[in-house]
Amino acid sequence: MSKPLKIAAIGVGSESFGRGILADALGSPEIGEFDCTLVLVDIAESALDRMFRLAERLKAHHGSPVRLEKTADRCRALEGADYVVTSVAVQRYPLWEQDFRVPLAYGFRHALGENGGPGALFHSMRSFELVLPICRDMERLCPDALLLNYTNPESRVVKAIYAATKIEAVGLCHGVMGGMDGVCRILERPEEALDMVAGGLNHFFWFTKIADRRTGEDLYPALRRRIQEDPDCPAAPPLVRKMVEVFGCYTYPSDDHIGEYLSFASGFTGLKWHYGQEYRRVPRAAPAPGQSRLEPYISGEKPISEIAGRSGELAIPIALDIELNRKSWRPAVNVPNTGLYVENLPAEAVVEVPAVVDGAGIHPQSVGPLPEALAAFCRTQVSLQTLLVEGYLKRSRRLLLQALLLDPVVDDVARAERMLDDMLDLQQEYLPKFE
Repeated sequence: MSKPLKIAAIGVGSESFGRGILADALGSPEIGEFDCTLVLVDIAESALDRMFRLAERLKAHHGSPVRLEKTADRCRALEGADYVVTSVAVQRYPLWEQDFRVPLAYGFRHALGENGGPGALFHSMRSFELVLPICRDMERLCPDALLLNYTNPESRVVKAIYAATKIEAVGLCHGVMGGMDGVCRILERPEEALDMVAGGLNHFFWFTKIADRRTGEDLYPALRRRIQEDPDCPAAPPLVRKMVEVFGCYTYPSDDHIGEYLSFASGFTGLKWHYGQEYRRVPRAAPAPGQSRLEPYISGEKPISEIAGRSGELAIPIALDIELNRKSWRPAVNVPNTGLYVENLPAEAVVEVPAVVDGAGIHPQSVGPLPEALAAFCRTQVSLQTLLVEGYLKRSRRLLLQALLLDPVVDDVARAERMLDDMLDLQQEYLPKFE
């Protein structure tokens, strides 16, 4: 008789996350070794119904034996779960726009406003309000389950989980894989020919090793040389290029991501919000209401094979690594730095490092120290995150202000206080009260 395996996917109504988790689970041949139930969870019933229909199509396409269930009641899904995968948000784009534009209106020149910068203070707390109640339900209903979290800001959310609950959690993100792809494009070599290691913080990590897998030759000099000498170098936008020039280390090839943690990023990224009206023309005729991009595949209008491929994300592979004792190397997990996996970051940091995953769980790997200047950037973020989590749990406006004043782009106390109070008022429906 096959071993039972229950996976709860919470927030599955998200078209990107939902499609990926469904394709990964239902397209996995190894999952057929288990009596597996995949429970789809979302409070938006129309989105949940749509993703359940997509799951049925993918199940038929792959011939998967996985049992599918759906529910808006997460407690029903969590009861007896072995793995819980979370990707949750509330009013994502309207609130994200507020996170970006309000700090900018107070004169704080930040980048993106999602995972770093003053706007991320509020995104973080909204995510805590969503994820921590899920963890508390897990403590009652599946205390031994592993939480595989995609909810951003990744390092802050994982830090809050460990500070406030007893749940074992790991944060997952495809940023390091994107960085690895960037290295391959710059060096014009396939991934299997390279030995690459990265470490640091989520969205703010650095490659500590880039070598030829067969010979061990250090390829970092070649990578630096091409970035600095080739104006058409791929995967090296202006801020990434400048960081390599000054600090010598390559990071994720996206200026707006790393720019969230740097005081000088706006000189490279500009001050437009990528998802705002400033990036869209205004047509004379209003466009027809759009439908889900997945609907043509669900209805059969387009072949399901076009979207049935694996996502490249790690949640389902990691679950199977554990269940099958595969001893797999995975390039990036977000975990507490208790083993000083990044040697010169504090133990209380949540770091992004590689890991080996086997039947005993997730074993983070040491990447050694970061160059001191990069470690200093990261240490500021760790202190900020510590104050933010403590301020949230204690409902302390004073600690939130301390966290805000540590942010590299916040350069005025009076404006910071006014902005903090303004945002706490604007988003009061999504946040607790602070004293």
